[in-house]
Amino acid sequence: MAHGEMSRRENRQVAVAAATLGPWRTAAGVGALVGATDLVIDLIDGDWSLSMLAGPAGVALFFFFLVGTVGGRLRRDTADRRLHKWANEHPWQAALPAAGGLLLLNTLAQLFLGDAGVFEAFFLSLFPAAMVLGVAGVVGSVKRARSKD
Repeated sequence: MAHGEMSRRENRQVAVAAATLGPWRTAAGVGALVGATDLVIDLIDGDWSLSMLAGPAGVALFFFFLVGTVGGRLRRDTADRRLHKWANEHPWQAALPAAGGLLLLNTLAQLFLGDAGVFEAFFLSLFPAAMVLGVAGVVGSVKRARSKD
């Protein structure tokens, strides 16, 4: 399944399917643990309001998507070898669904749980999404380069 033989729509569908390769249960546990730890730290600080939930929610989402996406790139025991091969050949494209999911969910968390407006919530979510995209893309690229040697 060559990259040039598929339409843009098919490439998007394969990228979303490849995103399912990650260890998402582990990622949920890590995200919940880190988010809860951040919430406890905020509770100790004593600034009690609904907006104190936005930060821990954003941190939890960041670690959820980071662990799930990077774990999927490093995982070797996948059920669908074709998806794994495609994700290894297209590391940046395979990281896009997770970055997009983080951008959307973190924007909603900042908007509804925090004091941010629509544009501020979006711009607050751009950096974490770019970090997930960058880390997952670099990990995938290094893995692809090492496998060619």
